[in-house]
Amino acid sequence: MKKFLIHTMGCKANQFEGSVIEENLIKSGFEKVTKINDADIYILNSCSVTHKSDNEALYLLRNAKHKNPSVITVLTGCLAQIEKEKLLENDFIDYVIGNDEKLNPANLLNSRERLQATDIMQLEKFHKVALEDMTKTRASLKIQDGCDNRCSYCIIPFARGKSRSADVDFILDGINNFTRHGFKEVVFTGIHIGLWGKDLGMSLLDLLKEVEVKTELKRYRLGSLNPLEITDDLLEFLSKSDKFCPHFHLSLQSACNKTLKSMNRFYKVEDYLEQIDRINQMFDLPFLGSDIITGFAGETDEDFETTRQNLEMSGLSQIHTFPYSIRKGTKGADMPNQVDEKVKESRASVVKKISAKKYNEFVQKNLGSVREVLIEKHPDKSDGMLKGVTRNYLTVHLNSNDLRLTNSLCEVKLTGYKAGKIYGELVI
Repeated sequence: MKKFLIHTMGCKANQFEGSVIEENLIKSGFEKVTKINDADIYILNSCSVTHKSDNEALYLLRNAKHKNPSVITVLTGCLAQIEKEKLLENDFIDYVIGNDEKLNPANLLNSRERLQATDIMQLEKFHKVALEDMTKTRASLKIQDGCDNRCSYCIIPFARGKSRSADVDFILDGINNFTRHGFKEVVFTGIHIGLWGKDLGMSLLDLLKEVEVKTELKRYRLGSLNPLEITDDLLEFLSKSDKFCPHFHLSLQSACNKTLKSMNRFYKVEDYLEQIDRINQMFDLPFLGSDIITGFAGETDEDFETTRQNLEMSGLSQIHTFPYSIRKGTKGADMPNQVDEKVKESRASVVKKISAKKYNEFVQKNLGSVREVLIEKHPDKSDGMLKGVTRNYLTVHLNSNDLRLTNSLCEVKLTGYKAGKIYGELVI
């Protein structure tokens, strides 16, 4: 029996696919191991959002080969899809497998072809894969792949291809399978889930209406959404849903109109700030996360100050930020007035401080309230106590170690916040 070790980088969609690769290999008779010296095959499911992630992927592969010279190294994921043949020039990489091909890895590893990556831009249909892993508390279901946008900073459309949607029946069947196995919550993942249905003549709202009436699911969450995709009709529907968890992740990227225009983002700051305020009014303490890139080409000190001020005044709960990374093949790579790396990092630090303040304020608003918490199947490793996630995306540590409560929905009063942990008491 061949043994494999897998490492997955990047977004939730990639994490989902990494779990699918793992599951398929085990079904095909492979054994999973946790140490490189025990592995016959090392698979790296890569991310290519930044240069840093590219370099990390190559380091991990080189290091794996150094520690175990006999191991077969396989690079897949977005870096593999974009660079393809060039990667095989590295003597520490044995196979390069594309994003679509990686979902059936056992067949590919029996091939003599070291490069297996078709032109992903030619793919028209969603590759239907489901994750059957029943050990987790919250299930993930990939409902979409690819992206039709051409944001000037982003290489991912060239790694993922055109937007492709899973059909409604596949999604409903997947949800119903999870509920039969006892899952209370499903997270819908994809590369750009706001585009779901575009190729089917439908919309994300159409899908959610089906989920509402044709499944017994208790809770679901949505992945990242472009502000333009959160329409009034969608918000109105979600505000009345018993299944939707009030947790939004907005793909904002900047809080300066000049920078947004350079990024090829088709919305204005004032519009999404107003939208954030409306969401906060329509839901009971919704969690509002976001993405912000600092130091995009041409971003001046004044532009960043505009972003800083707008983020400070926004009703966001948390901000994920990272410095702009030049990606060859994108419009942004050829733009003038590239920003110094230290300036990018400095600006990112400023945004991180704003995020920490916002998150602390959000937690404080929740203290004293009673929230529905989905108790995780596995207790906290540090103290053995139960923990779980509220509908509005707060992880709460409970005053109980009663394992009979795992994978159940409980009412919990949020009582304290100390050293980065939120504490709660079960409401009997």
